[in-house]
Amino acid sequence: MSVLGTPRRSQPRQLHPGAWWCWALGLAAAATRTHNVLLLGLILAVAGYVVVSRRTEAPWARAFGVFLKLGLAVLAFRVVAQVVFGVAQGDTLLFTLPEADLPDWVAGVTIGGAVTLESVVAALADGLRLATILACVGAANALANPKRLLASLPAALYEVGVAVVVALSFAPAMMTSVRQIRAARRLRGRADRGVRSLISVGMPVLEDALERSIALAAAMDSRGYGRRAAVPAATRRLTAGLTLAGLLAMCFGVYGVLDAQSPLWLGVPVLVVGLVAAAVALRLGGRRAVRTRYRPDPWAAPERLAAGCGLVAAVAAFVGAWLDPGAMTPSAVPLTAPALPLVPTLGLLVALLPAWLTPPPVLPAPPMTGPSARVGRDAPTPADTERVRA
Repeated sequence: MSVLGTPRRSQPRQLHPGAWWCWALGLAAAATRTHNVLLLGLILAVAGYVVVSRRTEAPWARAFGVFLKLGLAVLAFRVVAQVVFGVAQGDTLLFTLPEADLPDWVAGVTIGGAVTLESVVAALADGLRLATILACVGAANALANPKRLLASLPAALYEVGVAVVVALSFAPAMMTSVRQIRAARRLRGRADRGVRSLISVGMPVLEDALERSIALAAAMDSRGYGRRAAVPAATRRLTAGLTLAGLLAMCFGVYGVLDAQSPLWLGVPVLVVGLVAAAVALRLGGRRAVRTRYRPDPWAAPERLAAGCGLVAAVAAFVGAWLDPGAMTPSAVPLTAPALPLVPTLGLLVALLPAWLTPPPVLPAPPMTGPSARVGRDAPTPADTERVRA
């Protein structure tokens, strides 16, 4: 309650960036378990709808379109590579390319030859899966604020996060400095194009970059950056061992998840063990970092909902691959029409819920138009009033 007795309204806020990444990685994990073009198209539709519903006007919000274009390029490259260099599968002949004779030391590689419908469809499904994974990463980049995400890193990764923030802000700051220096040269009647102008602009830009670096170093030093807490040597050795073991286990686990021919224990169980070991290592390594956070991003019910929806989509895809592997990976030889399996489809529909059940994006207020804006513009300012009195 406020002082006047009226209820206090909740302030609008952005969802935790980690929640959006968990949601997007869940969709990407679901895409890795299928070659069904209908399911992959549904994943793209879910990701696109949530991005359109919950993205802001920030510059990184355009990342989804960029990743979609990159995915289309990957899809086209995969199909062209199959047509030119791939081995024909199936009997449905589409056309025949001129075939080149290759030496014996490149046996197994073909250039040209027969192109069949089955091989093109298999390449299309494989390329669409890669494009869908890229689109999921683009959705996370479009929805999550990268600076807030780096600020939310564990304490053990604090210094790495600061270095990444500085690296991300260096290029925009340098381009701003170049524009300002070129504008100043134009105002003085000097040339701002050509090789000589680039040489003359380079020195002021370098000086400005050095000044920013010195100011940043002073600000970091005044805030106690680089302080270390006293941690026993045994804890440091345990942290290093758990980090190495966790990274190796995650590498083997990811390989087992992506490779359908690997044994069952090499996939999800090893990946979970690696994630647990890495989490414990980060927890122990965070004891050395001494820092405070200003207004940390909350992890409340909307964040748990978004992350949980992504997890549901991933688990449903794994369950669908176990229950009906033929529906998740339709056969290309002989060519069969894909169908929507029930469990993965329900999981993807659950992943659509963050479009409505998460806080709406914080958008800038539109400019005032009409008579009210004119009145506000024409109203006398305090400086005008003082001038009239004088």
